[in-house]
Amino acid sequence: MWTLSFFAMNLLALALLPMIHDKFWSRNSNKALLSAALAIPVAGLLAWYGNWESLLQETKEYFSFIILLASLFIISGGIYIQGGSRATARQNVLWLASGALLANLFGTMGAAVILIRPFLRANAARQYAAHLPVFFIFLVCNIGGCLTPLGDSPLFMGHLRGVPFFWTLKLLPQWLFLTSATLSIFWLVDRYYWRREIRDHPTGGEGVETSRLELKGWINVVSIGAVLLSVAFLQSPFRELVMIAITAFSLIRTSKDIRKLNEFRYGPIIEVAVVFAGIFVTMIPALLLLGARGGEIGITQPWHYFWATGTISAFLDNTPSYLAFLSMAQSQPTLAPSAVIGIPANILSAISCGAVFMGALTYIGNGPNFIVKAVCESHNIRTPTFIGYMLWSSVVLLPLLILVTLIFYR
Repeated sequence: MWTLSFFAMNLLALALLPMIHDKFWSRNSNKALLSAALAIPVAGLLAWYGNWESLLQETKEYFSFIILLASLFIISGGIYIQGGSRATARQNVLWLASGALLANLFGTMGAAVILIRPFLRANAARQYAAHLPVFFIFLVCNIGGCLTPLGDSPLFMGHLRGVPFFWTLKLLPQWLFLTSATLSIFWLVDRYYWRREIRDHPTGGEGVETSRLELKGWINVVSIGAVLLSVAFLQSPFRELVMIAITAFSLIRTSKDIRKLNEFRYGPIIEVAVVFAGIFVTMIPALLLLGARGGEIGITQPWHYFWATGTISAFLDNTPSYLAFLSMAQSQPTLAPSAVIGIPANILSAISCGAVFMGALTYIGNGPNFIVKAVCESHNIRTPTFIGYMLWSSVVLLPLLILVTLIFYR
């Protein structure tokens, strides 16, 4: 149990350092030093006890994870969407609803990196904007992507384990409920801030985008599609090599003017790389403990799986958490006629929705969350702290997740 302390310290650093020593935390080199200080002892312990397999597996998954994020981040930096309507509450709802739909085609990461910059530009004149990236993360980076295996990485891993490709469409009722409820709350919150904007800053209520929508860099839309196809159909290491090649092609073929318009910088992806390096290593003991002793904690009912998978997903990344509980459910015998890969359909649904939905509870629950946070900060959009974000998710999402439990998994 004591080996979990390194992961706990990592979480505490993410939560507290931006508040108590922002100058230190603002430098990626300091984040890298902290990640190394916490990860090296864990790697040493794993090596000492001969558990090279877990260390090598997580290292491999880390590089696959970062190459995918970096590819989508760099390629999307060559897509510029200009024009659009005023950033009213209604228009922002349309932005987020479109993102939730696109997440099922381009993945939550693909939809997030394509839409976050034009979404921020449309709201550039807003003074009260801290809630905008929060709801963007809720809907586009997480909740929206539960209808296809391409939508979110846990569901894709489930497809690789034998879940039929179109089975996730059975999650449509849960998706409709949580998406529409979250959008409704966003509309109320954004309308409140919009009215404050008009009252306190009469010229700040209108976004800078008021012309016809136009997209520059179409070759990069195709490139993102190629990256997603490589994820769907290729195995490592060919998958990563193809993604690197597509990214190089994008850098060569994209006009520098487009990246300049996007204010494109490499800082956000470097920040994600160094922060998640520490997370991937320090979370290994937690995953090993869950795999070794998880069957002893009495998880049997759908709602058990929903909350157990979701809670772990919020702090250990949702893909390994999904796989851990998928394996746990498969180890329990079942005679259910609706079983999928040996798991009752309602339990598989609970695991899937728990991983996808509750990845939104923290910044580290899903890779796109941290990317969006970093992009916002690189555009001088203030985002909540780690704890501040959890306050938003606790107030907005937890009551809705309780309703999801009562309606679908009790």
